[in-house]
Amino acid sequence: MAIRAFGAELPTWVDDEVAAARAGLGSDEGRMRLLNRLAERNIAEGSGGPFSALAVRSGSGEVVAAGVNLVLASGLSSMHAEVVTISLAQARLGTWDLGALDDPLELWVNWRPCAMCYGATLWSGVRGLVVAGDGPELEALTGFDEGPMRGDWAQQLEARGVRVRVGVLTDEAVAVFERYGADPDVTVYNARTSSGV
Repeated sequence: MAIRAFGAELPTWVDDEVAAARAGLGSDEGRMRLLNRLAERNIAEGSGGPFSALAVRSGSGEVVAAGVNLVLASGLSSMHAEVVTISLAQARLGTWDLGALDDPLELWVNWRPCAMCYGATLWSGVRGLVVAGDGPELEALTGFDEGPMRGDWAQQLEARGVRVRVGVLTDEAVAVFERYGADPDVTVYNARTSSGV
């Protein structure tokens, strides 16, 4: 029998967390604190890895969509936080180009994108990407393999019209990854090791 549909469902607790943080979402720190809280809760709920994202209108600051990594909950390797959030924003707004709006969207993430989400960010049309950090800490602390990212990834996005900002509450994001990596019961869902074995 052919399978003709697939998908993932965002847990209702994500909406609860966004609503609880609403008063602080007008500031950079408030948005990143929400992302770190979503990542932490995603671990506790067992939905996926310690990753979260927001789609935000660049002018008004309205949060259009929030998402978390749903790889474990959905069984779909593509359900990273960025892909989930971009997809929710596109479905809500009825467009594949999130940069062609009167108030274009930017993507907020609790670390720099992996190889897949880098492409998803570019093709979504968002006009900005804000990340907590972009160094080797994530992979070193969690064991995740983020893929063959270019060293000049941010410059490549900038050259294609996506403003990149790095360094909002970096230490708080790293603390989430430290707790994740220290837990012997978490799942690191790399399909292959970095050596290709």
